[in-house]
Amino acid sequence: MRRVLFVCTGNSARSQMAEALLRHLGGAEYEVHSAGTKPKSEVNKFVLEVLEEIGISTDSLHTKLIDDFVNQKFDLVVTVCDNARESCPYFPSAKQMEHWSLEDPAAFQGTYDEILFKFRETSDEIKKRIKERILR
Repeated sequence: MRRVLFVCTGNSARSQMAEALLRHLGGAEYEVHSAGTKPKSEVNKFVLEVLEEIGISTDSLHTKLIDDFVNQKFDLVVTVCDNARESCPYFPSAKQMEHWSLEDPAAFQGTYDEILFKFRETSDEIKKRIKERILR
């Protein structure tokens, strides 16, 4: 089983989508987690909506602090935002570290439908990267 950790600043959007998508796509071959350097109090409502639209359960999603994972062993640690990359602690036991510079959909301004569309785009981009870089 491969252990993967996705890291973002707030652990409310991109890293949560990545966690849920890899858990869904990778199945039992992966133990997947996400965490934030400064986690928000809850997962973004648009993340929950987008994941539920494509049939992915969001029941287990909750924000977590990166400090809870620092001394654990991971096959892969992926930072999904530039701020997290700069402030992410070092993971000496990680076999591999990657950085995916993903735009923050939570920062997008617009109507409800426009924001939802931006979250769908981000989800699609994360899914594409998971398939190309992790599940290959």
